Amino acid sequence: MWRERGLKIVLVLVGLLFTAGIYSLIGSLLHPADSDTGDTMMLSLYVALGIFLLIAARNPSAHRSLIAFAAWSSFAHAVAMSTLGLEIPSQRIGFLVGSAVLVVIGITLIVLAPAKQSGERASAVAA
Repeated sequence: MWRERGLKIVLVLVGLLFTAGIYSLIGSLLHPADSDTGDTMMLSLYVALGIFLLIAARNPSAHRSLIAFAAWSSFAHAVAMSTLGLEIPSQRIGFLVGSAVLVVIGITLIVLAPAKQSGERASAVAA
């Protein structure tokens, strides 16, 4: 019971965090000369993911694959950011702090992720 409630809280918080990127995204789209196109594209993905995480908070067990995607994509993004942080000294602190935040998000989502339903296990065994 506490696990599902904790997951719902985390999904709402992470969903709001990712969705908050809409402000930067809109600014980047309104002033493309002042923005990095890679950052703009990444923000668009995170804003969309944030919206879907907010939807998943209603019924996390029905959105297991989305929660897993959010966790594992956070790990993948953290690896890329950490690599860049080690290669670009002037950006090191920002990239490594951002990586740490994404790793915490990923671990939290995996730890709190809903377990497979017994029907899903039976169909996986039969397949």
